[in-house]
Order: sequence, then structure tokens, then C-alpha cells
Amino acid sequence: MRQPMNYSDLVRPDAVHGSVYTDPCIFQDELQRIYAQEWIYVGHTSEIPKKGDYKRSTIGTQPVILCRDTDGDVQVLFNRCRHRAATVCQEPCGNAQKFRCEYHGWTYELNGNLTGIPYEDGYENIDKSQLSLTKPSAIDTYRGFVFACMRKPKINLLDSLGGPTREQIDYFCDLSPEGEVLVQAGTVKLVYQGSWKLQMENSIDGYHPNFTHQSFFKTIKRMTGVRMDNFNGSSIVCVRDLGQGNSVIDSADFNAVPERKAHKLKALKRTLWGQKYYDDMVDAYGVERAEDVIVVGGTHMNVFPNLVTLGQQIRTIRPIAVDRTEVDLAPTLLKGVPDELNTMRIRQFEQFYSPQGGGIHDDVEMFNRVQEGLACTMEPWLLFQRGLHREVTLPDGSIKGQVTDETPQRAMWKHWLEVMEKNVDY
Repeated sequence: MRQPMNYSDLVRPDAVHGSVYTDPCIFQDELQRIYAQEWIYVGHTSEIPKKGDYKRSTIGTQPVILCRDTDGDVQVLFNRCRHRAATVCQEPCGNAQKFRCEYHGWTYELNGNLTGIPYEDGYENIDKSQLSLTKPSAIDTYRGFVFACMRKPKINLLDSLGGPTREQIDYFCDLSPEGEVLVQAGTVKLVYQGSWKLQMENSIDGYHPNFTHQSFFKTIKRMTGVRMDNFNGSSIVCVRDLGQGNSVIDSADFNAVPERKAHKLKALKRTLWGQKYYDDMVDAYGVERAEDVIVVGGTHMNVFPNLVTLGQQIRTIRPIAVDRTEVDLAPTLLKGVPDELNTMRIRQFEQFYSPQGGGIHDDVEMFNRVQEGLACTMEPWLLFQRGLHREVTLPDGSIKGQVTDETPQRAMWKHWLEVMEKNVDY
């Protein structure tokens, strides 16, 4: 039996040891200490709008079914027959009246209850009520985002998210005058040969775009005349450590510059559908909140360990192995808005994140290069010291840095260390 890892030897305030990305034992520890203990995002309620709707998902590497049962309640069920462990749901999503294991025919209701055992007389005193599909210890939702905790959670979901994180989710959802996003426009899946933490670091990294996505930015400027200056070292866009390993690229100050705000609102109201959207938002939230939400334009946030809300998309990170990760990118629609607005959101997503898009492939290439570079162990430390000297703690407790600073990555690694050092009941 291996000795417990001393994780404080691997994470410094300004650097991490390369083994945290490559050691299979550390990966297995992450599954037990993070994915089995923390609140994990599994899906969105809009993906299962009707009774019987389901979607396959995962908690870490463990397969689960997110579904809506016959009472209309949201369920999260482990996708494993209680007889001989075969999965009972195969399709990525759909609608079903029951889940049936095709190996020996055991059948389960949508709430997980075992209802049918073929040739039941072959068992002596079997109690079907004790053989339901297993469930996580807790599930909860916030604004349609469904989270599950495999073991009894130490804190409830709202406290785990924290106020600053909930505020960013509110920005994301309140772009709809009805306060709801719809995750019903398909999914793009990407796979790379590297640690799940590379995607977490990258999604909230304001330092890389001007270099990794240089070609895309040049194309945008050539086609539209718009120069992408959000990610410059002199930009007033900031990053914030929101606590619990969560962080955001916050462009509220950037968009609130009076000239930029006025231009954005004027451009929106130039069309009939834009004016209608503006009016509906004012009716729903009042002028001040409506204009704030419209100008901010959503959020660009990580929720540790596997959720990203970025622009018009929800991104789900799935660890497969120490050196393999899958990421689902789902564009979102806004409920109760003109069709033109949702069409624009889909086009924006396609422009950068689709298989034909101009940006996401750059990131995947960098992940693969990092994983290859980690094979060099002569100097194993990765540096995360940018901007450490100029961070500022805000009144809400969040920590602010300039957009190119590595404040978000330090936030993730600080929380990662806290979780990995906790005592765990395996």
C-alpha cells in the first residue's frame, strides 16, 4: 500500500510540480478526494424538459443518468445494473419509460426503483426495494444547473458556490427576460491527450489569447475592422478569484466605459428585434439591471472542478484518465428572446468553437504540447507567478488581478491543494 501523498510539497503559492498533471496515483486520488467529495456539475434541467427525458453524464469517471421521472422530478442515477454491473442506458440522450439492462433483463423505473427481474422464482427471498439503481448522496440545482455529490456534502450547494459565483451565474441566466437559458442546441465534443486541469486553467486564462489565437484575431480585424484589445497587458479587463477554486474573467469595467456602453445599447436598439429585446429586459428587470446585464453580456467563469460558463456556452470537463480528457461544449439559447438573438448566439459559437471554427483547435494543440513537454523533468516546476505582486482583495472577498495575470490559476491550485489534503473516507 502506497504512502499518502504530501501535496503541499507539490503546490507552491506561485508554482506547481509537473507530476500533478502526469502521476496516475494523483489522478486516482483526485477521483476520490475531488470528484467523490465535491459538488460536481452533471447537466442542465433544460436538457430534460419532459417526463422520461434523460441524458448520460458522468461524475468523474463514473457513468450517471440525468433524467426526469414520471412525477417530473430530476433524478441522478448511477448507470450500473445492480445485478452484474452492465450499464442500463446506452444512448447519449432521449426519452424512455424505463431503463432495462440488456444483459439479463432487470428493469428499473425512472426514479431508479427495481421493478422487474426475469424468472424471479429463481431467487430466494430477494428484496427488490433494496436493489434500486444507486444514487449520489445529494443532488441540488441552481438556476437550472444540476450538481451532484457522491458522498454526504460537507456544505450545501449554495454555500459551495458562494455569493460571487452565484452572481456570475445570474448574469449568465438573466440575459433571458424570463431568466432561463436553454441547453438544447447540440454539443461539440473535443478530446485531448492531457490532464483535465489543463482545460480548467485555459478556460479562464487571459494571458494566452493574443498569442495562441493570433490568427483568429487577425482574421476578425481584417473582416470587421474590430481590434480585439480585451486581452492586452494594459487592458482594464480583470480576473477575479471568487473562492472555492472558482474564477472569472470580468469585463464589467471594460464594457461600462460610457462610450462603449452607449455604443453597445445603441447598436442593439438599431433593429426592431433588438429594441423588442431591450424593452422586454427592462420590463423584466427595470432599466438599471437590464442595461447592466445587457452590457456585461453574460460571464466567463470556471466553477471547480468541471464547469465553465463562457459567453454563450456551457462547457463540461470530463476526466477520462491521467492523460486523457473529454470536453463537451454546449451552446445555449435564451428563453423568451427574438429568434434573431438566438441565431446570433449560435453563429458566434460556431465562429470560434465548432469543428470548423477558428479558435478551439488552437487550445487543444496547446494542451497536447504541454503534455508532451511535461515528459521533460529536469526542471519540473510550472510557474504561476504573473501578477502575484499586484493582486487586490475586493469588499466581497474576491481577489482581483489584471486580465493577463495568473490569479485564476492560483485560485484553482489553492483550492485543489485544500481539497487534496483533507482526510477522506475511501
